[in-house]
Amino acid sequence: MKKPQFIDIHILQTVPPSNINRDDTGSPKTAYFGGVKRSRVSSQAWKKAARDLFPDFLDEANLGTRTKYAVRLIAKEATKLDAQIDEQEALESAKKSLKAYLKGNNEPKFEDKKIDPYKLKALLFISPYEVQELAKCVAGLQDVSKVKSAVKNKKSQESASKDTVDISLFGRMVATDPSLNVDASVQVAHAIGIGKMNPEFDYFTALDDCSPEDNAGAAMIETTEFTSSTMYRYATIDVLHLCKNLGSAAVACRGIEAFLKAFITSMPTGKQNSFANRTLPGAVVLQLRDTQPVSLVNAFEKPVEASYGKSQIEIGCERLAKQEEAIDKAFGTTPQKTFVITASPDAQSLPSAMGVEGACDLDAAIAQISQACAAYLAENGHQTEEVD
Repeated sequence: MKKPQFIDIHILQTVPPSNINRDDTGSPKTAYFGGVKRSRVSSQAWKKAARDLFPDFLDEANLGTRTKYAVRLIAKEATKLDAQIDEQEALESAKKSLKAYLKGNNEPKFEDKKIDPYKLKALLFISPYEVQELAKCVAGLQDVSKVKSAVKNKKSQESASKDTVDISLFGRMVATDPSLNVDASVQVAHAIGIGKMNPEFDYFTALDDCSPEDNAGAAMIETTEFTSSTMYRYATIDVLHLCKNLGSAAVACRGIEAFLKAFITSMPTGKQNSFANRTLPGAVVLQLRDTQPVSLVNAFEKPVEASYGKSQIEIGCERLAKQEEAIDKAFGTTPQKTFVITASPDAQSLPSAMGVEGACDLDAAIAQISQACAAYLAENGHQTEEVD
């Protein structure tokens, strides 16, 4: 039986007054953990923030689009292939082709004609390859069944271009035809505060620049809720699963590099203009494991409070290392390799506490992890071939 390979990402990050992920009432999202209310940022919010950074690290040809307007994307590509097709004809044919492509146990549903007959009712995560190949169907160059068969054939030499990196990382669900589903190779936890949440309200007013001089009152009076916290963030990558999703070891390693950079350095954009809360992690621990993914969140079941001259980051680092040591001793899940990146003076003791010689920078850690993954995949029959 092949041994798995997982990359665990542990992050401690202090976020100042902010409201980066709101609930339906506009308040910062929360969660109870260890019997105490914590600040929370949903996994979906941080995955979206990471996806937004992918174009900085990957060619957009390797990135999918999550949209209800797939018909219009296909029609636009079709008119590039055949300038004789008018816009309306392209839209009608693109809708027909997409319906045939997505049809399985059920047919995809579109909006009412009064709204937009070419707009899907559900979001579709679609790859550039699928858009281009379905556009060929619109132009009469091939049949939809050929596209569907090719996309499902993960053993094809061309499959690296068929499942884009972000779809292969985060997966997708096609309710009408589960055979088009892609199982995610990345799991992302909800980020939670390592200490007790203390929500606060900002009372603010706005003046009317054109109001009469004798009007001293405010034109608007509002409040907005915010909080600040040191958060524990966690994600894990299944290396072999990602490679199988993509059909290419080289593209998988490139995807791993992009995800690590994007996930670690990203920040959800909620209320950014009001709070300018852009921070980077104070401490990052990256681990290669061949047993199973291991979250260290239980290090913070008892909420952390800054005390005795120590910050939450400093105490959090101590807790993180002790939790790792306890889990390794109890379950034999010692990681194969650990990399520690520190960007806070209060995290300087973390490398030695985690059993590594010293801290390294992010690029160096990612490069070594990518090399280790390439070697692992080669051992399992997936050579890192050259790709454009």
